[in-house]
Amino acid sequence: MGKKHADPRKKVRKLMKAGKVKKKCCRSKPRCKKCPVLALQRAKAELAKAA
Repeated sequence: MGKKHADPRKKVRKLMKAGKVKKKCCRSKPRCKKCPVLALQRAKAELAKAA
């Protein structure tokens, strides 16, 4: 009984609250590892891989 409609934004929001990801992107090049933009991309890729 897994989650059928997992939302990558919810996963990133949870990481933000835990302090793993920053709330705003600092727009540095290359993107830092705590970037919310990268976290969202990783969450989307993970969701697509699981599906």
